[in-house]
Amino acid sequence: MDLITIVIVVLVGFFSGIINTLAGNGSLLSLPLLMFLGLPANVANGTNRIGILLQSIVANSIFKKQNLLDTKSVARLTIPAVIGSLIGAQLAVELNEQLMRQAIGVVLVIMFFLIIIKPNAWIKGRTDDLKEKKGIVPIVIFFLIGLYGGFIQAGVGLFLLAALVLGAGYDLVRANALKVFIVLVYTIFALSVFIFNNQVDYTLGFTLAIGNMLGAYVAARYAARLGTSFIRYVLLFVILVSALELFGFINFFTNFLQPK
Repeated sequence: MDLITIVIVVLVGFFSGIINTLAGNGSLLSLPLLMFLGLPANVANGTNRIGILLQSIVANSIFKKQNLLDTKSVARLTIPAVIGSLIGAQLAVELNEQLMRQAIGVVLVIMFFLIIIKPNAWIKGRTDDLKEKKGIVPIVIFFLIGLYGGFIQAGVGLFLLAALVLGAGYDLVRANALKVFIVLVYTIFALSVFIFNNQVDYTLGFTLAIGNMLGAYVAARYAARLGTSFIRYVLLFVILVSALELFGFINFFTNFLQPK
């Protein structure tokens, strides 16, 4: 990699780490970048997990020091998420390149509309009078979220927040810290599947991870001071352009506009 590429990858990793730690969707920046740099969709999907793992370690250590993380209370939800992530990661490595690109494109489109409707605000508006919920339903929900997270990761933070607040009854502050912990645990297993199947680019992965860890540190330390409106619009733009490229629309217009 040349110096400019390294700087771009670290910067994208930095903003991705901030977004992932505050709520979720940071992979909507890093995943398209890795594919733009020439990685096949499957390898980009696996490579992205290195940064996710290392940023989660950083954020978890800070949340632990701030007494926001009670891992014992969420163990029963982490286990089904881990099982789901192993299955999801295995499905991802077996999917061919074209189908994986289309799957990522579909996820980007869905996330585009979810971000427009401000799901975090919707969750915050329903945090009054919460009671912790038990039973089989939360376990099934977290298995499905783990399945999705193992398969593609992008946007899983929003689903985890919603499940922890609305499905399991945690307040939003604890839910955000527990979300990072769950991602950390299941990413260890999901990344192992990608490594075993040789779908990880370590050079790009660790370069991205440098930015991810810095972003996670800043977000975990100064979360209350960071505004999200600008980040939201950047995400919407990146998602839209990336989805158009994945579905071939950008190539179509480029070829159409070229002089015959």
